[in-house]
Amino acid sequence: MRKVLVVLGTVALAASLAACGAKEESPKATPTTGAVTVDKALADKVPAAIKSDGTIKIGVDSTYAPNEYLDADGKTVVGFDVDLFNAVAAKLGLKTEWTTSAFDDIIPGIGSGKYEAGVSSFTINDDRKKNALMVSYYSAGTQWVTAKGNPNKVSPDDACGKKIAVQTGTVQETEDLPKRQAACKTAGKPAITVEPYQKQSDATSAVASGKDDAMLADSPVCVDAVAKTGGKLELLGKIYDAAPYGYVIAKDQQAFAEAIRDALKAVIADGTYDTILKKWNVQDGKLTGTPEINP
Repeated sequence: MRKVLVVLGTVALAASLAACGAKEESPKATPTTGAVTVDKALADKVPAAIKSDGTIKIGVDSTYAPNEYLDADGKTVVGFDVDLFNAVAAKLGLKTEWTTSAFDDIIPGIGSGKYEAGVSSFTINDDRKKNALMVSYYSAGTQWVTAKGNPNKVSPDDACGKKIAVQTGTVQETEDLPKRQAACKTAGKPAITVEPYQKQSDATSAVASGKDDAMLADSPVCVDAVAKTGGKLELLGKIYDAAPYGYVIAKDQQAFAEAIRDALKAVIADGTYDTILKKWNVQDGKLTGTPEINP
């Protein structure tokens, strides 16, 4: 349920937006062959312009563990999203080049040709489908997290008067919390103090330190945060509003989107998909149907 729409717009607008935000890491081509066998028939479907250098250039916001985040070296992007898309690329006989970017710059970067794919826990929604091709591969919902024992008595159904941390640009910030704010106003209760953070890791730290009362984010991220904070945090309430994630491909790249979709089907069929989800303990979001383009 992560991110909201960033309109592709014109190339000029995309380029100007891509110049804003966080400093990008230098890209590094990642070999993806490993145990995944190249499928020549699928590889032949990749457009020549993308196949020419043997590498898919990917934009990613690497602050969203366990989906995508920087390894201990501070440069290498790792996570379940990374492993899975690397396997998809390997089916197509391609390597991957992951470039860390501010999330809001990724879709404009695809529009300008800077990136050939966006892999960063993008929730598929109707607005995005008007501006990009999205290949479904996983499903996640929203969950809340608070300090251990919930000392400030936060309830997701009544967070009025509480300080709530959230990553900027997410559906949690732009769709979920505004609805809750409106409910507080209607009930004559104090407003929620929304504390936005550019990085999800900073939102998590704000709750763990006691600066904020709770946070909401995608369910895999919340589970990972609780596991990695040494008992400082706990999950609050149930997962809700589940929706599929999608790989983002430029609107005019139908053939490439089809190649990605078919390679993902092959990765699911050969068991690699299940192995990767199990490795990262994110099996709960396993795709129940078949991958689709703009479902």
